Amino acid sequence: MFKKLSDSTIGVMYTVASYVSWGFLPIYWYFLRHISAYELFSHRILWSFVFGSLILFLIKGWPQVKQVITQWKNAFWTFVGALLIGTNWFIFIWAVTTNHVIEASLGYYINPLFSVALGVIILKEKLNRWKTISLFTAAVGVFLMTVQFGQIPWIALIIALSFALYGLVKKMIKVEAIVSVTLETMFILPFVLPLLVFVEMEGTSSLSQISPIETLLLIGAGAVTALPLLWFAKGAQCVPLSTLGFLQYINPTLQLLVGIFVFHETFTYSHLISFGFIWLALAIFSVSQLNFMQYYHIRMLQKGKSSD
Repeated sequence: MFKKLSDSTIGVMYTVASYVSWGFLPIYWYFLRHISAYELFSHRILWSFVFGSLILFLIKGWPQVKQVITQWKNAFWTFVGALLIGTNWFIFIWAVTTNHVIEASLGYYINPLFSVALGVIILKEKLNRWKTISLFTAAVGVFLMTVQFGQIPWIALIIALSFALYGLVKKMIKVEAIVSVTLETMFILPFVLPLLVFVEMEGTSSLSQISPIETLLLIGAGAVTALPLLWFAKGAQCVPLSTLGFLQYINPTLQLLVGIFVFHETFTYSHLISFGFIWLALAIFSVSQLNFMQYYHIRMLQKGKSSD
């Protein structure tokens, strides 16, 4: 069946699968909400490392791990990436288990705009007029939410900033997805393993108190973490950047719907107004990206004709 499909179509299928998985991920963590966020995060790191190690063993990928950690620059940026993605995962788990899914979805909505801002500040990239307008519009949305609710939406901001910085770090090094996940969880493991050992010795470990199904869900956190990343890496190889730009909003949209209709979190008119500015900013940003890609494609075609 798949032989009849183009690489681009298969790439879209992989990418959509990854974003849909991330979109419904809050439901997975919600089934384990009675476990503390700290312990749940620790188990996610542990079983992600175990799952990644098993995959690397099966595909004989451990030499790639050795190659990364023996190069100082790669090892350093992988460690920084581990701290950033660890922060992102912990805040997301905490948000889900404390009924803040809507605010978490806001974080993933504004993440692309944070990435653009970091590109300008750190990589000295230039913004066109429309991207500048989109950043300003998004800032208005966040400001309105801050004013209306009397507090900074720090969950959304930490999620957006940590993932944007993680993406920036990924530009520093090129590492296969499964190698990256395994190494990052390996770097975080020494920080969380003592907690798991401590609660086990104290007799307060969740493993001794939850059902067999919940135990399987806890162990399955490794696969739930790694598989969407592998699908995304596979899809990104075949899908144009402009297409990825549109598809990435599947994740926060599904999270928003899950927060409203599954977890019955409050979504007020104030939320709607603030999110409205964010959605408008993303529409402006996406159209500007699409126009840029079309312009780039035309320029490449013109260069190809001129060289003939």
